[in-house]
Amino acid sequence: MISDTVNSASGPINWQYLAEQIKVWGQQLGFQQIGITDTDLTSEEAQLQQWLDAGFHGEMEYMAAHGMKRARPAELHPGTIRVISARMDYLPEHAQFAANLADPSMAYISRYALGRDYHKLIRNRLKQLGERIEKELGVLGFRPFVDSAPILERPLAVKAGLGWQGKHSLVLNQEAGSWFFLGELLVDIPLPVDPVHTGDCGTCVACITICPTQAIVAPYTVDARRCISYLTIELQGAIPEEFRPLLGNRIYGCDDCQLVCPVNRAADTTKEQDFQRRPQWLHKSLLDLWQWSEAEFLKYTEGSAIRRIGYQRWQRNIAVALGNAPFDVAIIEALQQQLPLSEPLVQEHIQWALGQQQKKGLLQQNLLSRQTDRLVRVIQKGLPRDA
Repeated sequence: MISDTVNSASGPINWQYLAEQIKVWGQQLGFQQIGITDTDLTSEEAQLQQWLDAGFHGEMEYMAAHGMKRARPAELHPGTIRVISARMDYLPEHAQFAANLADPSMAYISRYALGRDYHKLIRNRLKQLGERIEKELGVLGFRPFVDSAPILERPLAVKAGLGWQGKHSLVLNQEAGSWFFLGELLVDIPLPVDPVHTGDCGTCVACITICPTQAIVAPYTVDARRCISYLTIELQGAIPEEFRPLLGNRIYGCDDCQLVCPVNRAADTTKEQDFQRRPQWLHKSLLDLWQWSEAEFLKYTEGSAIRRIGYQRWQRNIAVALGNAPFDVAIIEALQQQLPLSEPLVQEHIQWALGQQQKKGLLQQNLLSRQTDRLVRVIQKGLPRDA
């Protein structure tokens, strides 16, 4: 059992008081919530193994490479006995979800990626938190993580009291919904732990039923191979044809399961300026983004999470969205112009998009032809003298 105070070189340490101070420092650094938990995730190992055995991780080999290490934080950093789990909200102002999704000629980008790449920002803030604790204690063994290590951050966040796991597998918080990033600071000090969050989604299955690709195959279980975020971000090769029409105008990630979640209705927008929408993502049509050269892509995605997919997958995703857009001669011309200049991966998706556009063009012509035929018959019958 951990005592309230422990002697150190600088005198007795009140761990409970230090834990409270850590939460205050966390808020001063821009985190909305800090929780503390131990490193025991043995209860998660069986579920993790089943998920991997089912192949739900797709091409994310790094998920399988570390195996059960993901459920054993203490193995990541020797001496770790506590995990400080941090929440930072990211919902930008003027998110315009519906307006963007309703216009299939516009590009939809998951709202977490509209601002600065969160990885470096949050890791830097966690590092500052570790340094602040170290200043208080003296020598401290700590290590910050933000999607940068094999660790089950969501179960840790639940254990630390930050929220509960939703049926879409994301962590939900009554104040912030699921619009937040998580980060972890592994430490070697015996801080008191927070109670596990006991909330749940009840009978709600809105996220399961809304998913365009039915990627949530069971409550709390996502088959990544079907998930639009995986298909547009993680998948290296061709997007399977069966899923292409279901992507709509989503070119980087997907927010559908979050948008339909009732808990998200009460979420506040972020005050973090780095997470606000950058100018280059405001009112951008698919054709606007399709015209970007690789140099422009690199320029406009500097400091953004979007850059990680590279120019080829960027064009792959936009080509699919252009195929899903309403028939437009300008789209066909833009696709044809880029076809001979593209890599084989992109060419495959351009060919598919051209096929989709041409089908829509024929349907539109047939519809106009039928309408014209009907009008001619009406004229011949109703205005025979002037027909």
